[in-house]
Amino acid sequence: MFDRDIWQEIFHSIKNNKLRTFLTGFSVGWGIFILVLLLASVNGMQNGFTRQFSDDATNSIFIRAGVTSVAYGGFEAGRRIQLRNSDIEYIKRSFPKDIEYISPRIYSGVSARYKSETGSYNVQAVYPDHQMIEKTLVSKGRYINENDLRNASKVAVIGRKVAEDLFKKEDPVGKFVEFNGLPFRVIGVFTDDGDDNAERGVYAPSSTFQLMYGQNDEINQIALTYNPNYDLTEALEFSERLESVFKRKFKVAPQDQGGIRVFNYAEVFENISNFTGGLDFAVIIVGLLILLAGIVGIGNIMVFIIKERTKEIGVRKALGAEPWQIIKLVLFESVFITALSGFIGLAIATGLLSLIGPNIQTDAFANPSVGMSIVVTATVILVVAGVLAGLIPAMKAAKVRPIVALSDK
Repeated sequence: MFDRDIWQEIFHSIKNNKLRTFLTGFSVGWGIFILVLLLASVNGMQNGFTRQFSDDATNSIFIRAGVTSVAYGGFEAGRRIQLRNSDIEYIKRSFPKDIEYISPRIYSGVSARYKSETGSYNVQAVYPDHQMIEKTLVSKGRYINENDLRNASKVAVIGRKVAEDLFKKEDPVGKFVEFNGLPFRVIGVFTDDGDDNAERGVYAPSSTFQLMYGQNDEINQIALTYNPNYDLTEALEFSERLESVFKRKFKVAPQDQGGIRVFNYAEVFENISNFTGGLDFAVIIVGLLILLAGIVGIGNIMVFIIKERTKEIGVRKALGAEPWQIIKLVLFESVFITALSGFIGLAIATGLLSLIGPNIQTDAFANPSVGMSIVVTATVILVVAGVLAGLIPAMKAAKVRPIVALSDK
């Protein structure tokens, strides 16, 4: 491979066919460039999808109750299903090895006032476990604890935007703010990197709001995380069991998504994986077709070069050159042109991505990039492409008979 004479001949051939070499090399480089950018775009879409769920635990499940859409178990359609505190205890008893964290969610809107400042905000009344489910970051003070829940304390953890609206530059921790005319002590401030709207919310103990609104045990939704060691199949199987158990408990038809709906983030990631997998396949096909055009171009130029060098090949064979030596010369030249042009396209694409990729951050598209595996795969493709492009011309050159070659004009 490091035979000096061979490389001198390769460079001499390229020098004598500059334009054809450039044009065919450009097609290969362009094919790799487009392939890498398309794969990076798919990766950017996947990053954007994942980013939308970055502020929640990825192993989250949400149980929602509503109105039944079909008659079932002796009950008419249109029956409202109501979740209660006992349903949380029921889940803990029924699935002790499956549950990691669990919390109710009670939604309420409040009018807030601190001194002369007022505002309207959404409250989620929850358990302490909810911090881990929502991945809430407390920047000041603390989150709700078991004592707050047990004593139905009038305490609240407010979002950063709420703190800015009501307290301006004051430290809100320890201060009292009125929610619907009732005083609540602020025990913490939370932030949410992924969603400014979330920072306009408030967390409070669920027991407090249940006492405030009719001394009931009603909840709007159950949020939980399952065993983090579960793979995708186990996660989906668990949510199916959970949904089946709850529908039997409330006499809801198995196909009725209106009465009981169990939503598992694993479903989202499975759909994203299937979608991006399909895109990856389509992108690879498009990229390979573009690359194929370059390979055909290189194959054509090699055939043309061999035709021009027929006499030279005949002389070589007359002087004792083996067929493999002729094949090696042609293959090395083909692989060199393919690899060089492909690596240039690869370098430009990866350089462009490293320059602008980190600056692209949207909800649907974030940080398009390519991993080392793509670079290695592209390298292998380039080498194989070079071999394929030169193989037929090389075999043709090796079959040239010296007497025919020497008489060629």
